[in-house]
Amino acid sequence: MTSAPPSRSPDAPLRSFGRIKSRAVKPRQAALFDTLLPRVRLPDPAAGPIDPRALMPEATEAWLEIGFGGGEHLAAQAAAHPSALMIGCEPFINGVASALRHIEEGGLTNVRLHADDARAVVEALPDASLDRIMILFPDPWHKARHNKRRLIQPAFAADLARVLKPGGRLRFVTDWKDYAGWALERFLATPGLVWLADEAADWRVAPTDHVVTRYEEKRLGDTEPLFLEFERT
Repeated sequence: MTSAPPSRSPDAPLRSFGRIKSRAVKPRQAALFDTLLPRVRLPDPAAGPIDPRALMPEATEAWLEIGFGGGEHLAAQAAAHPSALMIGCEPFINGVASALRHIEEGGLTNVRLHADDARAVVEALPDASLDRIMILFPDPWHKARHNKRRLIQPAFAADLARVLKPGGRLRFVTDWKDYAGWALERFLATPGLVWLADEAADWRVAPTDHVVTRYEEKRLGDTEPLFLEFERT
């Protein structure tokens, strides 16, 4: 079903995620890689620019979820916002399999998936092409020597700001205090992004449209989830 990822070229960014597969994919989900994934797969970003308007011309908005895990949040948002195009990126094969099941069971037609690194997709998107970006519980890379592998780096934060429309929102959620501070520092240093928090409840209380995932319920971090919300000026 899948082959080993190609070796990284000297110019490629460090991988920001851990394993890409764990247990064997269930037969029903494996079949969806052949039947459903070809219909919802995002165009290859290596082949050229990706215009969200061409993917779903009738869409009123375009959203991007980076690292959708098992796909529960992505599918729930797609069902709640059927007029919005939902682009989801996730390199973990078991997560992609789970997302395909959610898409099939929900009869969702507004989702497009990229089963690989989200950074390539962001690079391929036009300026001011997204209304919302959501990054939920990315790999924290705790050890200081591994911090360079964290997804949120200055260059990537700048690229996220580039693809957001004025007034567009970026949500970053983590259950690790150190990563929250790390991400906040880099987003605040990114021109065009404004943090929307006025008081502690703004980052401690889940937004009304947040969808709790199985990962979040495991409480694997060192804090309750922290919600950092930014707006593109």
